[in-house]
Order: sequence, then C-alpha cells, then structure tokens
Amino acid sequence: MQNISSLKPSFDEIKKTEGEDECRAWLTKIYGAEDELAEFVATRLGTGRAPKYVDFLTGSLNISFRFKFSDGGPDTIIRFPSPGPTATFIRDEKVANEVQAMEYLRQNTTIPLPRVYSWGLTAESPQQFGPFIIMDYVEGTLLSTVLQQPTERDQQDLVLNPSIDNSQLDTIYRQIADYLLQLSRLTFTHIGAISRDGDTWSVTKGPLTHNMNELAATVAGYPTSLLPTSTFDQAGDYFESISDEHLAHLFTQRNLAGDREIAQARFIARHGFTRLIDQYLIDDDGPFIPFCDDLQPSNMLVDPETFQIKAVIDFEFTNAMPAQFTYDPPWWLLLSGPEAWLDRDSMEEFRDLYEPRMEQFLQALESVEGTSGGQTLHEPPLSTRMRDSWRSGRFWFNYAARKGFAVDAIYWAALHEGGDGIELLSDEAREQMEPQIERKMQQLREYEEDHAALFFDETSFRF
Repeated sequence: MQNISSLKPSFDEIKKTEGEDECRAWLTKIYGAEDELAEFVATRLGTGRAPKYVDFLTGSLNISFRFKFSDGGPDTIIRFPSPGPTATFIRDEKVANEVQAMEYLRQNTTIPLPRVYSWGLTAESPQQFGPFIIMDYVEGTLLSTVLQQPTERDQQDLVLNPSIDNSQLDTIYRQIADYLLQLSRLTFTHIGAISRDGDTWSVTKGPLTHNMNELAATVAGYPTSLLPTSTFDQAGDYFESISDEHLAHLFTQRNLAGDREIAQARFIARHGFTRLIDQYLIDDDGPFIPFCDDLQPSNMLVDPETFQIKAVIDFEFTNAMPAQFTYDPPWWLLLSGPEAWLDRDSMEEFRDLYEPRMEQFLQALESVEGTSGGQTLHEPPLSTRMRDSWRSGRFWFNYAARKGFAVDAIYWAALHEGGDGIELLSDEAREQMEPQIERKMQQLREYEEDHAALFFDETSFRF
C-alpha cells in the first residue's frame, strides 16, 4: 500500500485544458457585453432605465456582474455559471434546481438568503450566455476571509486562524448551528432535487450533486450517460448508485492511476467503500433532508465588526439527501476539508486540529437546541447524532460518498482496518482486479501519448 499522499486527486489535464479554453472564449465574449447585460437586467426587472455596471465577481463555478440603480435602490447582480467548471449540459438544470432550493429555504427557514428577482435558462439569456439568476447584491465580507490564518505566498489551502478569539467563533458557530438545526427538521420522502408544483414542495427528479458536476465537467471525462436521472426512495439504493459512480470513475478516467500500485489501491478502496454500505447505513427509508455540501464559510457574507452573518450564498447542488449527511459534524471547521491534510499524509494532524473545533461547534449547537422554543426536538438531538457520526466513523464514510476524487485517500486513512485489503474483496472483485489494473495501465499509456501530442503541438504553435 502506498502512502496516502500518493492518492491525491488526479485530474484529466486534457479535458481540463479543453474546459479552460471553452471558459476563456466565453469570458472574452461576456466581458464585452456589460451594457447589454444592464439593459437585460432592466428589462427583466421592469425598471425602465438601465442600471450602471459596477464590477464583476468571480467564484469557482460562477461569475456575477454587479449593477447600481440611479434611484438609490439596492445593487443587483446577474450571475451565470461558467462553462468549463460547470458541465455545459448541467448548467440549466443547476440554476433551475438552485432557484427552487433557495425559494424553499426562504419559505421554511430563517437562513438569510439574497432575494431572487428573476431567473432563466440559456435560451432566455442575452447571446445565450447561459442560465442566469438576478438577485440582490449583499454587502459583506466572506466569512472565510474573517476566519482564515494569513496565508503564505505559496499557500493554496485556507486554514483556520489558530489565534482566533473563541467568543467570536462561538458567535459564528451559534448562527450556523441554528441554520443546520432548522434544515434537519425539513423532510422529504425521496432523494433528489427539490421542486414545487403549485403550493406543494416535493422531490420529483434525480439529484444533481457537486461530485456529479466535477465528474461530468472537465476534470474526469466521465460518461454523462452513467449519471442517475431518477429519484431514490431508499438511502441504500442511493449509496449503491454512488458506489457504481466511484467504480465507473475509476474505470473511465484514463490517468486516474499513475502506476500499478496506485491502480490496485484505488480498486481496493472503491470496492471497500461498497462493502461498508451496510455497516454505515442508517434511516434507509428516510426521512430525507435538504443538504447543501457547499454550506460553508466561503459562501457566507458577514459583518466583520459584529460577526453577524448577512447572507448565505450559492445553494447550487442542494438536494434532499440521506439524513445521515445532515447528522455529520461540519467538514469545514478548519475551513479546508480533510483532503488538504490527506494530500500531505497528515491524518493525525487533521484529527488533532479538528476535534477541539468540533467540540466547540457541538457545544454551540447544544446551546441552540436548548433555546429552540416549542419546536419538536430530534430524539436523539442533532448534536448527539453528530457526535455519534464522528465516534463511529460514519463521518468518513459519508464524506467519501460525496468526494469522488478523494474517496481512495479517505478509505485508506480512515475506513480501512488492517491488511492489504485484497482479502476483503469478493471472489468476483478479486478475479477482476488484475485485468482492471492492466486496463488502467493501457489507458495511462494512451493518455500520456495523447497528452504529449497535444501539449507538444500547443508549444510548437506558441513558439
């Protein structure tokens, strides 16, 4: 077994480059259309006079243009998902799902959300730039910026400032704990995207997740025909679908294994995940709870003086999910996820840093639970369920389910128990392993040839 750091995410650089080229071409086009976008915003809002363009805001998956109205009304943004980071065929569905989720949460929680004024699909947008949301611009500082340790020049991962004032952190934790507690009380009968029919909210179409987008966008070359399109009425069936997704990812991304040892480690890990479904599955028949894996400080705007959260943004890829996802302690308590430590083979360092912050968060959650008024409380409480998730290791199983590029490192660092893993494979999987490893090595040879040809041609052209 190789060290964990050898299993860090490996993207398809050919697909990634194609996506970046697509995104650059789109940005060149849309950056010259500010006046047209201003007129479009005015038309959609029925204001008559076009607003003034102020600036643009960029995120990992979206770009927004900010506009100011002469009548003193609130600034407005129009937001588009960027092609490349978001798979083209997913963009319309992503925006439609997000708008529905935001409206549902606005009606059923007190989570502060930007007000959506208008939205539409690609066919309705200027020059078919893509699906869009027109909503309030909220003044504030990203909570991640407030919480993060000052970074070194070459540091990529956000890290929680170890010197942060605990009273300030408690103020923040109590607010987020309240949001999570409210979400935990909302239930559906199926797993999938949330939508409304008249006055009724339900789940009538399959889930669209962040991991599905990553696979289908530009970093894996994953066959989109393999993505699920229907709802699930049992959590076990959903986890089986995720297991199939993990295995299909291994078999289809040509450069996912750089040598035979890594190919074997990934093969064992993904079959090992499947074997653990029955062990970690709870509440198979539901309820299913609205879950947003991106509900984290980098998507929260805060007043940096009072530490009051002013808005939670980016509810893309929100779905009704197995309840056990909601019952996990937040993965972002150190700002970056566990992958940042797994990439350095530093699981013990992660645990040592994470557990005190988890306990602080859970104490804040207990405080919120104790003052939640007459609402029906969980039995057991959400804080107890979160402690059990961490104690039992379910936290890691659930995290591996949602992280297709990190599932292997998570499995070997936190879920595997002794041995080289081969002895745990089924007879069928053991028979398949060597042929699949050879297949991965053949795919790698073909990928490296294509990669060398592509980048050699590009270099020759440039020079």
